[in-house]
Amino acid sequence: MNREPLRESLGNILLPLGLIFGLVLLLNLNVSESNPAEASREILDSWLKLIVGYLAAGAEIAAALVIGLAVIRGITVYLRQVFSRSKQHLDSTEVVRLQLGRALALGLEFTVASDILRTAVAPTRQDISNLGAIVLLRTLLNYFLEREIKQVEQSRLLDR
Repeated sequence: MNREPLRESLGNILLPLGLIFGLVLLLNLNVSESNPAEASREILDSWLKLIVGYLAAGAEIAAALVIGLAVIRGITVYLRQVFSRSKQHLDSTEVVRLQLGRALALGLEFTVASDILRTAVAPTRQDISNLGAIVLLRTLLNYFLEREIKQVEQSRLLDR
């Protein structure tokens, strides 16, 4: 009998479940020890939160710049094609969509980085769950955006 594939499939199921269970247990632990060095740690945490806040704001600004510049570029390229009365109008809209899609994907990556930075310093359970939800949504958006970009690029290559 083939017991090896059965062991592998059980291992593939039990290992992630064990890790999730351990994570839930760790999140439910309440550690409330008083420490004399806690005051110095609070000062360090406040400085760290300030620095990380600036870094997260920088990542958000970078996301806004990337997306904003891509939108402006896309509009100008599209308007140029519309007023040029070229036969390649349909092809140019696909190019604009691809360029805008790539910029949106990059902008989403910057916003995910910003959210991770904001949660990195002394997160609460609520912060972690909010980050998980935000990252999951943005990752799904990015996944479908990338998939659409690849499909359009492949169809363009087949049309040539």
